[in-house]
Amino acid sequence: MSNLYTLNIEQVTNGIKNGEFTCEEYVSQLMERIKKIDNKINSFITINDNAIAEAQQIDKKIRSSSTVGSLAGIVVGVKDNISTAGLKTTCASKMLSDYIPPYDATVIKRLKDKDAIIIGKLNLDEFAMGSTTEWSHYGLTRNPWNLDYVCGGSSGGSAASIAAQLCTVSLGSDTGGSVRCPASFCSVIGFKPTYGLVSRYGLISYSNSLEQIGPIGKTVSDIRKIMEVISGKDTNDNTTIDTKNKNNNNNNYYDDNNDNKKYNQKIGLLKELINGADKPIYQCIYSAIDRFNEFGFTCEDSSLDSTEYALASYYTIAMAEASSNLARFDNIRYGFELNPDDYEWNTYFSKTRGNFGDEVKRRIIVGTFVLSSGYYGKYYLKAHRVRELIKSELKNLFKKYDLLISPTVPVLPFKIGEKIDDPLKMYLIDIATVLANLAGIPAISIPIGFENGLPIGLQIMADEFQEKKLLDAAELLEKSININSTYPDL
Repeated sequence: MSNLYTLNIEQVTNGIKNGEFTCEEYVSQLMERIKKIDNKINSFITINDNAIAEAQQIDKKIRSSSTVGSLAGIVVGVKDNISTAGLKTTCASKMLSDYIPPYDATVIKRLKDKDAIIIGKLNLDEFAMGSTTEWSHYGLTRNPWNLDYVCGGSSGGSAASIAAQLCTVSLGSDTGGSVRCPASFCSVIGFKPTYGLVSRYGLISYSNSLEQIGPIGKTVSDIRKIMEVISGKDTNDNTTIDTKNKNNNNNNYYDDNNDNKKYNQKIGLLKELINGADKPIYQCIYSAIDRFNEFGFTCEDSSLDSTEYALASYYTIAMAEASSNLARFDNIRYGFELNPDDYEWNTYFSKTRGNFGDEVKRRIIVGTFVLSSGYYGKYYLKAHRVRELIKSELKNLFKKYDLLISPTVPVLPFKIGEKIDDPLKMYLIDIATVLANLAGIPAISIPIGFENGLPIGLQIMADEFQEKKLLDAAELLEKSININSTYPDL
């Protein structure tokens, strides 16, 4: 069969189990496509050379009528800050250029247990710090829709690889929009779950209280299938929650009556974020709102007064936690080749840590400053008070609305190099996405249009553990617009 790389999860698993094509044929075709296409976009850092052998083992199980997992044969690309046993995990940094983890992250183990195949590790902003995937030690990742433009970040490789159809689905991490921003810029679907719904064990830490692993896929159905596998309690991560004890969840992300259903739900339109967006984005969002009205949703303007403080709160907390988390990288236990002989400790420590990239250095320095004596209360504690205020305001909004809508990113994708020398302008593109991380609630970015060939994404947010409600609404919009049947010509 030709063009197997266009298939979504359900089509791949059904095709392999029904004998329409083998797992080896599917993986081989994707490996060939990566070799042919990825030199244009640079979405992969490392390729799993054992992928075809793993596919052959799945085919062998199917031929012998052995039981195979629900994700048998699908190909998963993994952001290179998620641990994979025997496969390099670099965080796109020189600091971990030779690091091979001795264990799999919980999400990787769960995917493998369902017979998914990890095809490789995907590019990102170094240590997941950035919004454009220009801050990688292994070179920037380009937007598959226009190679002169950024793909978003920090999970840029994860989104670009899906847009370029180089894997079935990918995993990213989302600290302040790092799954949703590149999903918006690359016209794919990116999902950030409720904090604690997915284990972070094996995710190399940037900001523990904010970050969450999330899937990026071609369809909402892909997101549902991955979430069913990776979510749930993990004894290795004490922040995880037993979803079986939560109402409306139970690890079931499907609504059997979704088709032709009239919804009696209310949607709040976050006017501060919508009105501040570029005009084409503003217009696309109101077109999407018209679709929701047709399905029976009630859409009305709403307001989040603390929006103007969200970015300051987010970056203060994130940088402080980054300063603490990245203190462990001293090149002694793991790192790159540098002989410590003839160095005294302070000189060696300074020399090795000088190999962080500029953006990581910036965040470590700012984070150390806000945690320092005399400034802890002035900045760090104040940021946490603002965070609580934002959580409280959102909680009150969710008493009135089932869902909240905003642009994913208030600007269209921009040219490579356009904002890299102005950190403040770069940070401003996270204005809509940081809210979900500060509050720990689920959020999704779904493609809703194009302007001059550049993608536009819509963000939908729901209250904590309301993933099913969120995905149902996203799927309605997806089927109505049918935009994710379009892919860039590479």
